[in-house]
Amino acid sequence: MRRILPWLAIVVVLAGTSLVLRSQGRLLWCSCHYLLVWSGNPWSSDNSQHLLDPYSFTHVLHGFLLCGLLALIAPRLSAVWQLCLAVSIEAVWEVIENSEFVIRRYREQTAALGYHGDTIVNSLGDILVCGLGFMMGRRLGFRRTIALYVLTEVTLAFWIRDNLTLNVLMLIYPIEAIKEWQAAGH
Repeated sequence: MRRILPWLAIVVVLAGTSLVLRSQGRLLWCSCHYLLVWSGNPWSSDNSQHLLDPYSFTHVLHGFLLCGLLALIAPRLSAVWQLCLAVSIEAVWEVIENSEFVIRRYREQTAALGYHGDTIVNSLGDILVCGLGFMMGRRLGFRRTIALYVLTEVTLAFWIRDNLTLNVLMLIYPIEAIKEWQAAGH
C-alpha cells in the first residue's frame, strides 16, 4: 500500500483539478468537437484546447524547476513523493492560470489576444508533462537539465516567439517591444 499511495494521491490531484477547472467554467475539450493529441500551431484557435501544444514544453520546464526546488527544500522526501508534490504544485498553477484574472491579463498584456483559457484536457496534459519534466530532471542531473532547459527556451523563442521566461516577464512586467515582436510572428 505504501508504494501505491503516492500514485493514488496523484490521481486524486488530477481528478480534483479537473473538478475545480470545470467549476471555473473550463470545457472538457475543444468546442470544435474533436480532440487532438498534438496541436502544433500556437496562433490557431486549437492552441490550449487539445492535449498537447507548443506551450506544453514550458510545462516540462516547470518540471525541471520543481525538481531542482524540491531537491533543495525537501531532500529527504522520496522521489515519488517529490513527484506528487511537483504535480500538486503544477495543478495549483493550472487553476490559477485559468482564473478569469490571469486569462484577462494574458489577453491584455501579452500577444495572446484571443486566449480564452485552457480546456481541462489541455490542463491535464500540462500537469502530466510537468511530471515528465520532473522525472527527466531527476534522471538527467543538474548540468544536462540546465543545458536542455536553455536549449528549450531558445528553441521556443525562435519557433513560437515565446517561452517560459518571456511568458512570466510579460505577465508580470509587460514590455511593448516584446509584445510587438511576438505579434509579428502570427
